[in-house]
Amino acid sequence: MRWFYALVVIFLAINLYANFNGQIALNAVPIALMLMYTAFYHFDKLFLFVVFFTPLSINIEEFVSANVGLFLPTEPLLFGMLLLIIFNQFKKNQFEKKFLIHPITILFIIQLIWILLTAITSTHIDVSLKFLLTKLWFIVPIYFFGVYFFKDERNILRFLSLYIGALSIVVGYTLFNHALNGFDEPSGHWVMFPFFKDHTSYGAILALIYPVLFGLLFSKKRGPLVRLTLLFLIVFFGFGIFMSYTRAAWVSLVGAIVVWGLIHFRVKFYYLATIGLVGLIYVAMSWTSIMHNLERNRSEHATENIDERIESIANISTDASNLERLNRWGSAIRMWEARPILGWGPGTYAFEYAPFQLSSGKTIISTNAGNMGNAHSEYLGPLAEQGLPGMLLMIILVALIMYTGITLYYKMPNGEMKIILLSLILGLVTYFAHGVLNNYLDTDKATIPVWGFTAIIVMFDLKYGKGRGDGMSTQNTILRKETTK
Repeated sequence: MRWFYALVVIFLAINLYANFNGQIALNAVPIALMLMYTAFYHFDKLFLFVVFFTPLSINIEEFVSANVGLFLPTEPLLFGMLLLIIFNQFKKNQFEKKFLIHPITILFIIQLIWILLTAITSTHIDVSLKFLLTKLWFIVPIYFFGVYFFKDERNILRFLSLYIGALSIVVGYTLFNHALNGFDEPSGHWVMFPFFKDHTSYGAILALIYPVLFGLLFSKKRGPLVRLTLLFLIVFFGFGIFMSYTRAAWVSLVGAIVVWGLIHFRVKFYYLATIGLVGLIYVAMSWTSIMHNLERNRSEHATENIDERIESIANISTDASNLERLNRWGSAIRMWEARPILGWGPGTYAFEYAPFQLSSGKTIISTNAGNMGNAHSEYLGPLAEQGLPGMLLMIILVALIMYTGITLYYKMPNGEMKIILLSLILGLVTYFAHGVLNNYLDTDKATIPVWGFTAIIVMFDLKYGKGRGDGMSTQNTILRKETTK
């Protein structure tokens, strides 16, 4: 061991000299070594570490001149986890057949294959391959490993508690900054920086987590301190959502309440289909009148008047935010028309949509360069970038997750996990509804809870679904010795 101590002393001396000369990079070496040790010997702890730091991660793109979007510390760790999982998969199969042939797993695999195919035909192959790599380091560690990890149901509570705990820090930071600015509407757009880029992504994640707080409160009879903490968080997060001035988040929560009612009262699909058909017929017959009413709507979202802000959701005449969203959607559809099957390539929307803007559709926040972000939709984005199959795969995935979760809810035995499952379904409802208006699945903030919730649903389905086993190998090598005690 003498050589080890000698190396430590030499490193400390070199690092001390480097720090004295203003070079601090070597300070990261002990942290990197600790993380490597954790990855090899305590993989589950590293998973939870990533979960906790997800709400607290920072995109370095906001601080460097280079156009490099990378969330620290989460994404480099996820990449390392991806490599380790793949390495161990080559050594020995980690997953049983029942998991690999689960419909959601199959759909994930097909989606990744389609992304690879459209990346090969992309107009920006480098951008599309990075997009594919990002998808891999989100989906493989969070979904594929997550299904095994959540087999121990205590890990579900650890996952939720760590994410909520870290997000509470962000909410406190945001509300404190907002309070310093008098809780006015303009400052509500940026006070969550640097943890969230803007108020829309912040509001979307708060809405995603909000039903889970109720699930944790009502799922089990807990001690008075825990119940008081959860009640405080419900009020705290509720105030955070309200002060986020995010209209889509408010609407998505209303949608979650509606879905809860449908599940609770066991409303049959036949009745929903009938109501939906009648609604479509009514809209078709009243289309002219509806459009005239929408055109008369002059309510603006940039106001502290809540009634006017809600009314502004339907303002397609003067509200710049709504009009720009329509501009992005129109551009996405026209991009699809130009390349209907393979699209322009994953992750390329921001590079290609400029020529597809119509002069009549541009707003005061549009740019001729077309360099202001994405398609503002989890569904139209894939349509433009991956063609019609890309959008259909996303829609089918969302529908399958919802169908699996809801049908499983009726099969599961009563108890804590059944209520947790319902809260996860409602959380996903908020995000997938929000996904019509925005898209954040290219960020760790949304991807880790969304695919984490999906992994929990699939684990429950493998465990409690009719005729299924647990779907995961008891001989799993990377994961076998890392199960949390």
